[in-house]
Amino acid sequence: LPLLPALALALGPAAGRTRRPLALEALGEAEELAEELWGAGLPGDLPELEPECRRLLVAFAEGSAALTGCLGRRARPVRLCQACHRHYRRLLAQYGNIARAVGNSSESHNCAKSILTSDRLQIVVTLSEFFNETWEAANCANCLKNSSEGLSNSTVEFLDLFNKSLTCFEHNLQGQTIYLSPSNYTEVCKNCNETYKMLNDLYNNLQRMNRQGGESGHSAHLCIDVEDAMNITRKLWSRTFNCSVPCSDTVPVIAVSSFILFLPIVFYLSSFLHSKQKKRILILPKRIQSNASLVNIQEKYS
Repeated sequence: LPLLPALALALGPAAGRTRRPLALEALGEAEELAEELWGAGLPGDLPELEPECRRLLVAFAEGSAALTGCLGRRARPVRLCQACHRHYRRLLAQYGNIARAVGNSSESHNCAKSILTSDRLQIVVTLSEFFNETWEAANCANCLKNSSEGLSNSTVEFLDLFNKSLTCFEHNLQGQTIYLSPSNYTEVCKNCNETYKMLNDLYNNLQRMNRQGGESGHSAHLCIDVEDAMNITRKLWSRTFNCSVPCSDTVPVIAVSSFILFLPIVFYLSSFLHSKQKKRILILPKRIQSNASLVNIQEKYS
């Protein structure tokens, strides 16, 4: 369309009969030229990113897709931290490459500006903040080493005991569902008691470590993987199998409660034995004696 004035000037003056057909012909040629220009990518794809900026953006997009897929697949049962920490680290590095504007050339600085802050939506920044908030809400740092290169030793130990507990449950349930009622799981409770007790004790120790700042250096809740694994195990143990673990502090608690209960009895008994018993002495009032003597005097004179 911008070529129409130039084409009209090129036509020059013409007779009234031929001007209209020539104008229509020029319009058709201009439309064909515009279609060719748009088909070649101009100006529809402008402004275009530089090749280096496009490479950084594509890398971040692929990393976001990989992390999103991992989070979705590991949502239930929750295995986010142990399965997706490599994807998360890779995405952090890819975002850092964009935000730091790698290199000293003006092109690299244009990459950071054009990708992160060139529009109101800022989709790359929004995606990065979403992944960071999700990772922090899951407390994944408490499952990983300080460098986030892998699972901490305590987390590996816990997951190993967790898998052993599930294996014990499954092994003792095989072949018994036919002969036992759904509420009778005595074999599971008896044979898996030791493994479950070790798992529960380790979980409690991990909680104490995180309150004081453990291996990861973060004093917060345990990561979602460990919490979800323990919740699953406790529900199976208490609700499904109806098992119970005797409390190791039962005897001291009973002894202290009994001592406190008998303290008042001991106090009153000792007070009774060590107190002096006073004899009660009856003393007649003088007023009563004077009345008796007055009666005797009246009898004499009568």
